[in-house]
Amino acid sequence: MAVIIYNPKCSEYGHGFSHPEVPVRVTKTAEFLKEKGCKFIEPEQASEKDLLLVHSQSLIDRIKSGEGSSDSPNKNGKMFEYAKLSAGAALEVLNHLDDTCFVLTRPPGHHAGRDFFGGFCYFNNIAIAVEKAKEEYNKIAIIDFDIHHGNGTQDIFCSDENVCYLSLHFSPFYPHTGTYSIGEHCINYLITNSSREDYMRKFDKVMKKIKKINPDLIAVSAGFDTYAGDLLSQVYLKKEDYSEIGETVASLEKPVFSVLEGGYSDDLPILISNYIQGLSE
Repeated sequence: MAVIIYNPKCSEYGHGFSHPEVPVRVTKTAEFLKEKGCKFIEPEQASEKDLLLVHSQSLIDRIKSGEGSSDSPNKNGKMFEYAKLSAGAALEVLNHLDDTCFVLTRPPGHHAGRDFFGGFCYFNNIAIAVEKAKEEYNKIAIIDFDIHHGNGTQDIFCSDENVCYLSLHFSPFYPHTGTYSIGEHCINYLITNSSREDYMRKFDKVMKKIKKINPDLIAVSAGFDTYAGDLLSQVYLKKEDYSEIGETVASLEKPVFSVLEGGYSDDLPILISNYIQGLSE
């Protein structure tokens, strides 16, 4: 039985009718996964001490005071509490690594760096969890299969010898970073066309690299905006491809946790369910 880390409070905010990062992304997915028999765990908020594991005090204070942007609104600083809740969900998953586990949360996080935010992200959920996990795991690999490069995650870990960040993303595309790799610990795989076959070939290269790295723990920034039906997609993956991605990650036979990043189609519940099912094989 898969364990889903989810707090319904993360669906309480919205950014307006035209913004793609909407509450229904998680509410519909939660309903669907409950029907599938998944076990749900409700997390607590992260503390400011937790945020400081990877973020500057300046960024924390700016989010708290209400600083926002056109794509990452923050009226009256309300996103500070929700972003802490999302980070707390990622931390909670570390207590469930013996299970197939998935963090169903919003806002996402991989565009938030040590001292910057953007791209719907305020604090970097997966980075906070990975930094905490370093207390028990010596070598950690982060796989990011969102359509967008995780510029925030790269910023946080690019010089960390105990963490290897591997991103598979479309380029050129927002946030217009990740066009080259940085040493042996930040490896970027660029998708330059919409071909499903090309994407899956590149994903296979990511998996081969992971095997060489032989990490003690794998963290996955799971973005489902590579789906053909996604309004932000530049790649045409099918629903069943996410089962294959999950199976491939599971075949590495390492402790794994996954945190939701992007994914904005009406089929998101099915895509996440297929991915979790693949992980469970």
